[in-house]
Amino acid sequence: MKIKHHVLASALVLTAPMAAFAQYGGQGAGASASYEKSVHDYGVVQQGAPATAEFVFTNTGTAPLIISNAKASSGAVTVQFPRVPIAPGQRNSITVSYDTKRPGPINKSVTVSSNDMANPRYVLRIKGNVEVKPAEQTTPVKTPPPGAPTVN
Repeated sequence: MKIKHHVLASALVLTAPMAAFAQYGGQGAGASASYEKSVHDYGVVQQGAPATAEFVFTNTGTAPLIISNAKASSGAVTVQFPRVPIAPGQRNSITVSYDTKRPGPINKSVTVSSNDMANPRYVLRIKGNVEVKPAEQTTPVKTPPPGAPTVN
């Protein structure tokens, strides 16, 4: 009786990977995100100016691509990503915005989590430099000389 259980267990262990292989059709099957770029360089951005990047991708796989999360490395970064499955062959995008209120270098990342068979975690990067906003020029205000009549 013990031998039958060992033979059955061995057969199950050996056939399980084949069943998984058959289910997904082998290597390369399933969802697959192909990004047009993985890094966006804002260059020099003025303090307070908008800084938004769009990362376009195509599902080059054979199953719907589902993005479960897109997490920014910093609170200064906001991310918008599609919350619906992307069909095979369909294009979509992830929008990344950086808050430019603080001057200095930009070097942030967004980790995209999906059902991509080869890259379930894909990292997008943004870089650049926020330049200090130039001081506003003001026009001097004329003050009336002492003793001059004032208009009410």
